[in-house]
Amino acid sequence: MELTPRVAGMAALLAILPVAAFGLFRTWWAGAITLVNVLLIAVSLYLLFSPTEGADHGSHEDAASGEEAV
Repeated sequence: MELTPRVAGMAALLAILPVAAFGLFRTWWAGAITLVNVLLIAVSLYLLFSPTEGADHGSHEDAASGEEAV
């Protein structure tokens, strides 16, 4: 199974369940801060695993042909 941005984001968002329990059974502001942290991590993972616009940038084929980048 390939780790796609969608799967990584969904796995990170599963951490919202313990955050909800923490926010309900502890102080509400600690749960809110924890929720913001979980969302930041989920978005970071999504961006990390998502494809970039210039996916062929720096490919090995350019180096093998003997052309140098200027």
